[in-house]
Amino acid sequence: MEQNWKPTTAGILCIIAGASGVVSGIVVAVLGGIIGIFFGVAWTGALGVPSIVLGIIAILGGIYALRRKVWGLALAGSICALISGFFIFKILGILAIIFVSLGKGEFE
Repeated sequence: MEQNWKPTTAGILCIIAGASGVVSGIVVAVLGGIIGIFFGVAWTGALGVPSIVLGIIAILGGIYALRRKVWGLALAGSICALISGFFIFKILGILAIIFVSLGKGEFE
């Protein structure tokens, strides 16, 4: 079967959006921790953890899309790419979902 560009593009988009999610989660965790120390609310640093976790899942989904393995995990990664990260990277998640869905036939 001939491979097309859709899963590869989806994988790259997932990895970029996932990295954005990890970075934004770290920024929120660090700033939340610093602000929490000043106001006596130490748990605010934990607000960045969901974005970090979703970003890691998006990166893993991107890797699965690049390798064309386990379509469900690639799709889950692209959905996490949509949810995590900075607002400007949301379009990457939308495009990743579309490309993973269109390239479903190439996955094992």
